[in-house]
Amino acid sequence: MNLPELSIEEVAQQQAMQELLEQELREAGGAIPFDRYMELALYAPGLGYYVSGAHKFGAGGDFVTAPEISPYFGYCLGRQCARAFDELPREILEFGAGTGVMALQILQELERLQPDQPVRYRILEVSPELRQRQRETFLHGSPHYLEQISWVDEVPEDFSGLILANEVLDAMPVHLFRRTKKAVEELWVTGEGGRLELDWRQARTSLKAAVEAIEARWGELADGYVSEVNLRLAPWMEMLASRLDSALMLLVDYGYTGQEYYHPERSMGTLICHYRHQAHEDVLLRPGLQDITANVDFSALRDAAVEAGFDFLGFTTQAEFLLSSGLDEMLGRLDPNDVETHMRVMQGVKQLIMPDAMGERFKVMALGKGLEENPLHRLF
Repeated sequence: MNLPELSIEEVAQQQAMQELLEQELREAGGAIPFDRYMELALYAPGLGYYVSGAHKFGAGGDFVTAPEISPYFGYCLGRQCARAFDELPREILEFGAGTGVMALQILQELERLQPDQPVRYRILEVSPELRQRQRETFLHGSPHYLEQISWVDEVPEDFSGLILANEVLDAMPVHLFRRTKKAVEELWVTGEGGRLELDWRQARTSLKAAVEAIEARWGELADGYVSEVNLRLAPWMEMLASRLDSALMLLVDYGYTGQEYYHPERSMGTLICHYRHQAHEDVLLRPGLQDITANVDFSALRDAAVEAGFDFLGFTTQAEFLLSSGLDEMLGRLDPNDVETHMRVMQGVKQLIMPDAMGERFKVMALGKGLEENPLHRLF
């Protein structure tokens, strides 16, 4: 992997991150579990990947998300929001809004479908730098929407409305485990003299129980089988359930059902890193400057949600979700004589819906809290 030279700012950030990790390791006795390392690498205040000033999204960043590939992703979500507003207050809460492009697309479609019916749009964003980029997106696009937008630090109490999360769950810290013939092992990060290393140790009780539950449900794992499990899903869903009154939640991410996730052939897990549009597996590379993600176990997500008090409303692929949201109808509004625009739009749409792109790999799950019926019954 050819690594680009670091800027002066990135060198300073890396030095500060290294000092933070060394302090954390000293206080923990020389080792921290991988999920804690991942949490620091992604979310340490001012230094973590998602809260530092690094450029993450788009061609100049490390990855490209669906709303940046095609505005029709957000337009389709906007159409579903419009349907849900028949049953819910005109309130939207989006987790981790990235550059703000998806929020802009949603509000544009809502304005087209339901003019003169403003929406209160709240963004829960942990990164000050991304909050500023989101403001700039609206200032350069449609500044009048800023009257409807506010930024929050936590989920509001007694919230009623829609909750949206696109590519949020894949960035939750996970535990890495290895199944051996005799035991369940857990990955830890150690360090001495400024050098980080990975170390397999006997799993703690909670992780061991989680792995045994996986085997009881999906089948025994082979000797040497490596994967990950998200033990933070249940507490997150419980927190949401305690804050929500009546709400519809749409979660979009890449992942698998539990049976697919822990398939015998997926014996090295799903953890992946992204750095300057290169995917690799070196989780210790330049912590704070690279993304670290794991696929979502949608079976575990559904179970955690139901246990917390949510209603499971539906699950489908991204392609099916977009097509059921009226994608074909919207594309039909294009001018057939404008060949250049038509080709550009279709190129982006194909990335969203084709099976060998994002269409099958990304899934959509709908959850409800306090709803008398599914607002999206025409979809699920």
